[in-house]
Amino acid sequence: MRLMVFFDLPMQTDKDRREYTRFHKFLLKNGFIMMQKSVYTKLVINNVTSAAVRQRIYDNLPSDGLVELLEITEKQFSKIEYLVGEEQQLVIDTTDRLVEL
Repeated sequence: MRLMVFFDLPMQTDKDRREYTRFHKFLLKNGFIMMQKSVYTKLVINNVTSAAVRQRIYDNLPSDGLVELLEITEKQFSKIEYLVGEEQQLVIDTTDRLVEL
């Protein structure tokens, strides 16, 4: 499964910019990969992992703006069509990144 986070945060004041930076860094630190400027995705292996990641996002939401979360299957994600531009090749974005205990 994939978790996709979409957000549109205000950038009017210094406080707004700090909130944006904090949320952006939070997503990167927690394994999200930037697909576009305000679209991030993370591979999750099951519903338990998904619930844990969702809770971390809820706990770190910015105070203002719009943040949306979407969960889709790998099959759905693999059907993304690149109409202009191309897929990022520098990012390893497969289950090979997962560590088994």
